[in-house]
Amino acid sequence: MKTFLFRLCVVLAALVSGANAAPTVNVPAGIDPAPYDALLRTYVDGQGLVDYSAWKANAADMRALADYVAAFGKTGGASARGDEEVAALINAYNAITILWILQNYPTESIRELDDSWGEARWNVGGKTVSLDDIEHKNLRPLIGWKVHALVVCAARSCPPLLNKAYTAENLASLTEEAYRLWLGREDLNQFDAGAVRLSNIFKWYADDFKGEGELARVLEAYAPERHLGFLKRRAYEVKYLDYHWGLNDQGERGRDYRLSLFRRLF
Repeated sequence: MKTFLFRLCVVLAALVSGANAAPTVNVPAGIDPAPYDALLRTYVDGQGLVDYSAWKANAADMRALADYVAAFGKTGGASARGDEEVAALINAYNAITILWILQNYPTESIRELDDSWGEARWNVGGKTVSLDDIEHKNLRPLIGWKVHALVVCAARSCPPLLNKAYTAENLASLTEEAYRLWLGREDLNQFDAGAVRLSNIFKWYADDFKGEGELARVLEAYAPERHLGFLKRRAYEVKYLDYHWGLNDQGERGRDYRLSLFRRLF
């Protein structure tokens, strides 16, 4: 119980202060995303689902992903800056998440694995960090609300994983694509004239969707065009959908997953 309470405090602190925290890592400059891009195009479909079974069965592609993740641990050279840094951190988070799932596949949910987000087990820029560190201490301070459609936690209710790697050149266009795809999925976000039913991500990170990232502005910018009439009037109620933590697998893994009481609490 003490461990649970400690971790809860750490998570709450990250949510409250993450957008203002100082970055914790320097990402190596010049990491080539092409091998990772090729893997995504091979194993991720248009719905953001991953063919984990086929990927794990291909030893060469498992090594390719592991080598790509290992490249983030290099030290001694220049550090990425600007859009290159942001794109690299997004790729690092998503590639690490995929590798973590593959290392533990088959599983019904990332929630069934040991402290997937909080445990520091990944080398980025010579530091051993967690997925939470990458998201809350690095990406949120850099890009704020935009991060929430770009990093993918391997669950069916997560924003869809794009089947292409981020680069400094495509960062802006892929951010728009990711938000439009996410808000356009009726199983993930729903709109009608009286209410909007959104992903719980918008509730969990409500403080990020204020000011420049005001929720209403985000919906007006990226929701399907057919809903813009009532969205621009802003006379609607916001509700939130249940979160499906089943694995984002192209097969049956995670399709019928339901959190146990233990996992809901811990």
